[in-house]
This record gives sequence, structure tokens and C-alpha cells, in this order.
Amino acid sequence: MAKHIYGLDLGSYEIKVYDKKQDTIWKEKNAIAVKNDKEIFAVGDDAYRMYEKSPTGIQVAFPMKEGVISRFNDMQYLLQNLLKKERRFARGAEYVIAVPTDVTEVEKKAFFDLVIHSTARAKEVNIVERGIADAIGLNLDIENTKGILIANFGGETTELSVISGGGIVFNRLVKVGGITFDQAIATLVHYNHDFLIGRLTSETLRKKFGVVIDDSSFLTVAGRDLITGLPQRREISSTLVRVAIQEPLKDCLRAIQSLLDRIPPEIRKAIYKNGIFLTGGGACLPGLDEHMENALGITVHTAIE
Repeated sequence: MAKHIYGLDLGSYEIKVYDKKQDTIWKEKNAIAVKNDKEIFAVGDDAYRMYEKSPTGIQVAFPMKEGVISRFNDMQYLLQNLLKKERRFARGAEYVIAVPTDVTEVEKKAFFDLVIHSTARAKEVNIVERGIADAIGLNLDIENTKGILIANFGGETTELSVISGGGIVFNRLVKVGGITFDQAIATLVHYNHDFLIGRLTSETLRKKFGVVIDDSSFLTVAGRDLITGLPQRREISSTLVRVAIQEPLKDCLRAIQSLLDRIPPEIRKAIYKNGIFLTGGGACLPGLDEHMENALGITVHTAIE
């Protein structure tokens, strides 16, 4: 009988689990709703639906922060509940957890303890660097390649990993992610329209328009007029969203270019031949691959989640 192996990716805002035997992936929001600072009210997708809409006394929190566990007890409770959600997890299975490359040994142990002491009753827990996990998931030949660059666009960070000869030889963590883009959009809407929108609305605008150059598109969103203080609906243009995203995106592009400039010529040559691979939730931002190709002069491949 084939051994049960599960791949676990704990993101800032989403948990992904890969079931190797079934060859399936399921996702759940990495959120927890707490009532009166002590009682857990909801977890996962149910908790995330309350974000920015929760009634008085209920706070929605995210147990992960910039790729590491910041609220261990909440994360443990969340994982325990997700494992019970009508999903047939095999007891005594092997778990492989993808973590940022630059995490400390203490932070790695927190990931290990989280799973080994959970109701999953894991037989074995292995920690793997996220760049390697991404490359394996993309079916890339990491053992024999001279150079691959993977950019994982997450909720709070973008992790850049250069793989050569089966391991990560260079990496960099850029503190720019989906929430950075969302905050930039909300700030520009505030400045240009005296209109206040929430992060989830900013996220909707980001996913709708991305960095695609299309000056004729608009999306009507709900928010609050900062002059009258009243709830209203306004049309927000794709141009505004694109402009808002540009500055934080430049930070990512500069980091990639800086990484390319300091790696050995033979690895850089291989990367230019193989291209850059985009992974993570933010990788599917409309127009991101084309924009990066134009800015860096390298072919960009996007992993479809």
C-alpha cells in the first residue's frame, strides 16, 4: 500500500494541503475569530468571512506573521479543527512542511511541534525550504539544473530562491506581499477620492485589475465617503489600481535584479535560459508575468494554483 504523504504550506492568510496519494490540493483561510478575547468563535474560511465585518466583541486574527508562527496556540487550534473538517486524513502519515529559507532553528521547531503534536498523529514530519518545495511541485529537475529562480509572492512577503545543483544557493526575503499592494491601493483611493475602503475591497480590486494596462475599466465598490461620513459606492479605475501597485512592485523587481547581479555568471546564464518561476497566491496577479518580463528581460512562468 502506498504511503500517505501530505504537503503542508502555512501561509500568512491561507493554508494549502497537498495529498500525494489522491493528487489533490485543498485550501483554507488561515484565520481565527475570537469572541471577547478568550472564546474561539470560528476558524478557517468561516472566520475569514467575518474579517472587517465582525460584530462587536469578535476579533479576527491571523496566527502567521511574515512566514512564521506568531500565535502558536491559535495556530494549533486552527490546524486541529481543519483536520476534522470532513477530510479523511490518514493517521500515521508523513507530513512535509514548506517553510521560508531564512527561518531560525527555533522557528523550524515550532512548525515541527505544531504538526507532530496535532490530532494528525503524524508518523514523520519533515521540514523543507519553500523554494525547494515549489521547484518539486513544478516538476523541475533541481538536481541537474545549473540555475532556477523562483519568486514566491505571498500574503506578506516575497521569497526569492536561486536553486542550483539540488539546493538553494542564494535567497532573499522581500517584505512585500499581497497586503502591501492592498494597503497601497486603499491609500491611493483615500488620497484621490476621499473614500475609505477596507482591505478585502482592495484585494478585490487588485485581483480584478492587477498590473494590466487598461485605462477603460472600472469597478464599483462599497466604502465610506470621508467628507460626509456616509456609506457610498464609487467607481474605481484600473489606472488607479495599477499606479498604486507600481511602487511596491518596483521593490520586488529591484530585489530580483540585485540578486541576479551578484550570482555567478554560469548560474545567471542558466536562469536567463530557464526563466523565472512565479509561485504563491500573488503570482496570479493579472499582467504580473508580462510586466516582469518587460522589466527584467527574462521569460516568466506562472504556476497556476
